[in-house]
Amino acid sequence: MATDIDLHLGKRLRRRRRLLGLTQQQLALAVGIRFQQIQKYECGANRISAARLFQLAKALETPVNYFYDGLSDESVEAAPVQNDGIEVFSRKETLDLIQAYYRLSERPRRRLLDLAKSLNGESELPQ
Repeated sequence: MATDIDLHLGKRLRRRRRLLGLTQQQLALAVGIRFQQIQKYECGANRISAARLFQLAKALETPVNYFYDGLSDESVEAAPVQNDGIEVFSRKETLDLIQAYYRLSERPRRRLLDLAKSLNGESELPQ
């Protein structure tokens, strides 16, 4: 049975893999396992050993502590959610937007960020 920590690590693993645009198969090949094992990690059905977590972090170009972000001693905090309760980072459109954003050079990124803030009512003008 999956614990809250196993579920949290699995969600973080899935989020990072998708953010990088990797399939389960590609990640599995990078760490020398089958894609079914990645599936089991992501849904919390199998625990991720410390050695495997280190391999996954390296393959996903992130520090190991990334997987533990959001955990507290008493409970697992929920992932960021929108008002309607849907996980923000689980949506494909969010990942597509993030990937497109980072393909832009610095000036267009800053202008896009300013536009988004102004549409949300934060209206921070460029300096």
